[in-house]
Parts: sequence; structure tokens; C-alpha cells
Amino acid sequence: MSLFRKKNVEHMLAGAQQAGLKKALGALDLTFLGIGAIIGTGIFVLTGTGAVQAGPALMLSFVVAAIACCFAALAYAEFASTIPVAGSIYTYSYATLGELAAWIIGWDLMLEYGLATSAVSVGWSGYLQSLLAGFGVSLPDALTAAPGAVPGHETLFNLPAFLVMMAITALLSVGVRESTRINNVMVAIKVTVVLLVIAVGVFHVNPANWHPFMPNGWNGVFGAAAVMFFAFIGFDSVSSAAEEVKNPKRDLPIGIIASLIVCAILYVVVAAVVTGIVPSAQFANISHPVSYALQVAGQKWVAGFIDLGAVLGMLTVILVMSYGQTRVIFAMSRDGLLPGALSRVHPRFATPFLTTWLVGIFFGLIGALVPLNVLAELINIGTLAAFSMVSVAVLILRRTHPHLPRAFRCPGVPVVPLLAVASCVFLMLNLQRTTWIAFVVWLVIGLVVYFGYSRRRSLLAN
Repeated sequence: MSLFRKKNVEHMLAGAQQAGLKKALGALDLTFLGIGAIIGTGIFVLTGTGAVQAGPALMLSFVVAAIACCFAALAYAEFASTIPVAGSIYTYSYATLGELAAWIIGWDLMLEYGLATSAVSVGWSGYLQSLLAGFGVSLPDALTAAPGAVPGHETLFNLPAFLVMMAITALLSVGVRESTRINNVMVAIKVTVVLLVIAVGVFHVNPANWHPFMPNGWNGVFGAAAVMFFAFIGFDSVSSAAEEVKNPKRDLPIGIIASLIVCAILYVVVAAVVTGIVPSAQFANISHPVSYALQVAGQKWVAGFIDLGAVLGMLTVILVMSYGQTRVIFAMSRDGLLPGALSRVHPRFATPFLTTWLVGIFFGLIGALVPLNVLAELINIGTLAAFSMVSVAVLILRRTHPHLPRAFRCPGVPVVPLLAVASCVFLMLNLQRTTWIAFVVWLVIGLVVYFGYSRRRSLLAN
């Protein structure tokens, strides 16, 4: 039964008050954090991949992925406002499903957030090098990509990917208030760029390009939705900021739901515009589909702004994902499941300084040394598993703590949480077999660590 021991919710809330993290964030900061995490690689890179798979019905793929996320977002909003404690779904699982489930999901989130930052840093490196090439600047081949990432070229180390990870790590280590100010500025710029794409591109749409609308049938739509789900990853990281929010009961639900709605609308409209300008099949092997569509439309000056927006957009994704990961590790360390040094707060900056740098260096090296296609394997399946667990946890908390004050209540319980689980499992079944294998291997490693170290050192065990 020790595998299912649960944390006392009231004790968790009291401990959060004494943690020492600075409460500096409001509803607008959280909304921008969510948008900063969501808009990035998904809209600037994966749009082309989805268009080839689903055709113009990519619009429907985004809607399917958004619906799955929306169900889970409502569950996240109830938890985040009820238990405003660092750690996101890891913390919620500890209070409802027990220690083993919390460990599994925390281990899962560590990988999800970490690989997301590494993968986006590699994509950012590619866009930066493309941008520099326009000014006649290029790096030596050996420093442009991971070993074996570019056939026919002797690449050894992706230097831009590593340097951007170090810059973001330095920023996060000195304070959340400073980080969110920069994030807010970059989010405003990239949302402006996305709106520019829509405003200019809509005049070059040829409705004939939307036919056939669904060239690969519903299989293509659902397959693309499983991939496009990556484009929405990020809103969950808002809940990781719970202990640094000035009014978490009001601001956390606003930040989670508002960021998801804004991004879903932008994604569907951009998908309609780019597939209306360029026939879907032409996006094969195009790594910059949005700017490519504007180039085809003859708007090269807009395409240049899009490339710049992509560079800024990916920076904010790295920032927010890194932030979320360090807070999950902080919470696990505070519970004794990881070494205590990882939850120490810097006396001056009021941040988990050591954790931030360890994570930044480790995943910075992964981004520099591992090809992008390998990094992307586990990200989606880990997030879908996390969303399923938070939806189940809402149902359990409603039964075990019916009188706990809830500033926001997930509507339609139990139907909405069950729909969230069904949607996430459905998308997981549309992922590749190799992704499942890699996911199981990572979980097995996590179980070895738990039974060999964490179970005995857990604060609940002592």
C-alpha cells in the first residue's frame, strides 16, 4: 500500500506558502506564458508536415487536437486553482492517485519538457542559420548540427542550439519576473507576425487549392491531429507557475484557458490560409511552410518577417518549457523523491538556481548532439499520458475532497474528464510503434530509479 500513499492537500498548501518562491505573476503574465509555450515549432514547422498528411483538412486536424486539449485544460484549471502548488500534474497526482503514479507522471514530465526544449533549440538553430545566410554569414559545417544529422556533411556539434539553451538558462536562473517580461515582449512580436501572415495571405488564397479537402480521408485527419497535438503542448506548463502567482485561484484558470483558445483560433486560420495559397502536396520536405507560402504568393518581405517571428517564437517555447521542467523537478525534490539539493532556492534570485543550470546544460548538450528526428519521438505520447492522468485525478479529488474550496470547477463532471481521457488515448493510438517502445523504455528506467532510491527517501515514507 505504500505505493499508493497520498499527500495531504492541506499540508501541501501550507508547505507552498513557506517555499520561498517569489509571487510575481498575474493573469496576463500567465496567458502570455501559455501563448509563448504554444506558438512556436507547431505553427512554423509542423504545419507543412500536417498539410501533406491531411491536405486542406489540416484545419480539422487542428480542431481535433484542440478539442482534446480543451477537455484536459478544464481539468487542469480546476486543479491549478484548487491546489496552487508547484509541480503541475505531478503534484495533483500525488494528492489523488498516490506516490507511484505521481512518480511515473513526474518522470514522464521531466522527459517531455526536457526533450521539447532540446528539439525546439535545434529547430531554432536551423531558422537562425537560414536567417544569417541571408546576410552572407555561415558557420563551419562541424558546428551546425549534431553528428550524422546532415547526410554528406561532417557535423559534430550544434553550437547555436547549445548557446540558445545556455542563454535561456541564464535568464531563468536570475528570476521569474525578469523572464516573463522578456517573454511578454517576444510573444507580442510573434503574435503580430502571425496576424500579419493572416492579413496578407488571405488576399492570395485560391479556394481551388482546398479541393480535394480530405485527400487521405479521416485516417489522414486523425494521423495529422496526433502530430499537430505537439503544436498545443505548453498550456499545461502554466500550472507549473502556481506558487509564483499573486492570485492563483483567479489567474491560473484564466491563463490556461485563454492561452489555449487564442492559439487554437490562430492555428486554424493559418492552416486555412497556407493551404489556400499552396497545394498541400507541395509542402513535402519544406521546413518553413508558413514563410514558403508567402514566398509563393510573391510577398517575400512578409516571408522575411515570418522567419524573424519563428526565431523569436521558438525562444519563448524554450523559455516556458524549461521553466515548467525546473518547477516539476523542484517539487519532486522537495518531496524527497529526488536529491534535496534540487529544491534549494537561491537566496538572492529566489529561484531553484542549481536545478535550472543542471537541466539547462544537460538538455543543451542533448540538443547539440542528438538529431531532431530522434528528439521528437517521445514528446507527444508523454504529454497525452499526462493529460489523461490529470483528467482522472479530477474525478478522484471530487470524491475524496468534495468540500475543498474550488475557485474554478471543471464543467460537465464526469463527462468532460472522461472525454479528455478518451480523446488523449485515441490520439496516442495514432502514434508510431517506435514511439510507444521508447516511451515504455523510459518508464522502465524511471521505475528502477523509484524502487532503488526514491521510495525509501520519500518524505511520506519517513
